[in-house]
Order: sequence, then C-alpha cells, then structure tokens
Amino acid sequence: MKDIVIKAKVVKRELMVLLAAFVLSFLLNIYAIIVYDGQWSELLTQFHVVILLTLFLYFLALLIRLIYLGVRFLWRSISSKSGKSAA
Repeated sequence: MKDIVIKAKVVKRELMVLLAAFVLSFLLNIYAIIVYDGQWSELLTQFHVVILLTLFLYFLALLIRLIYLGVRFLWRSISSKSGKSAA
C-alpha cells in the first residue's frame, strides 16, 4: 500500500483557511453581542457555537472550491476538445 504524502504548502493553506473561518466566526460572535446587547461572558459560553460555525464555514469554503475546480476542469476539457487553447 502506498503512503499518502501531503505537502507542507497544502497543509499551511488549509490551516490558513480554517483560521480565517475561525476569525470570521469569532467576529460574528462579537458583532452579535454588540447588536443584541448581550453579556461579554458569551464570548466564552458560546465558544462551542463559534467552533461549529467555524467548521460550517470551512466546509462551505471547501464546497465552493470544489465547484470552482469542477467548472474549471470542464471548461478546460471542452476547450481542448474544440481545439482552442485553455488559458
């Protein structure tokens, strides 16, 4: 059985996407506390919700990237069949 090797560049990129999703979720939590005049203790008590929102945003970004790659693959395969160069 062959080993699967994941390059450090790919791991770093995925961690940055996950960090961006976490920061966005945390900022949304702060925004909700300010808008709805909540208690600041909710930063800690609602941390599990922030983690769930982070995972949701990460998988949403993953889905968008997969759709983009699929459309790009189809576009290139159609362009190569018609004889045009794919840019």
